Amino acid sequence: MSEIEKPSLLLVDDDPTFLSVLARAMERRGFSVQCASNVGEALRLATEDPPEYAVVDLKMPGESGLVLVKHLKEMDEATRIVVLTGYASIITAVEAIKLGAIHYLAKPVKTEEILAALRRKEEGDASAGINEHPMSVNRLEWEHIQSVLAEHDGNISATARSLNMHRRTLQRKLAKKPSRH
Repeated sequence: MSEIEKPSLLLVDDDPTFLSVLARAMERRGFSVQCASNVGEALRLATEDPPEYAVVDLKMPGESGLVLVKHLKEMDEATRIVVLTGYASIITAVEAIKLGAIHYLAKPVKTEEILAALRRKEEGDASAGINEHPMSVNRLEWEHIQSVLAEHDGNISATARSLNMHRRTLQRKLAKKPSRH
């Protein structure tokens, strides 16, 4: 298969090791891959050659992956975007889908899961499993913080004031990965 026939894929993640491993895996699976480590670099690449597919990390230095999802969809509505994150929350999943992502996956994730997400039809899955157990208190706190942060457009100081929390305490909580349950 020539490079022209291969579907184009833009991978965006600030972890160079993860990016390199995923790029090689996707190239072996027939994609023509371009890599970026931040939103600005990704936008430059996408402007030169809009990708058919994109896998975007949510949390990177500078602007978030949500900003990139919005811009990629504005450039080409047909781009199929999957958002990956080690900091999954309900609020960011909802926003990613609203902005045009077709799927949202929590890290760690296998290459086959990413491929399945990229190829998945855009309608919902009524048979998706429902968790038998309610969220833990730690997870509920994480979700609430993410919701309030979104209401304040990512402004940490305004979010801390709204939560009646010291700014540094909020920053420490945001730096931690959320609990899975």
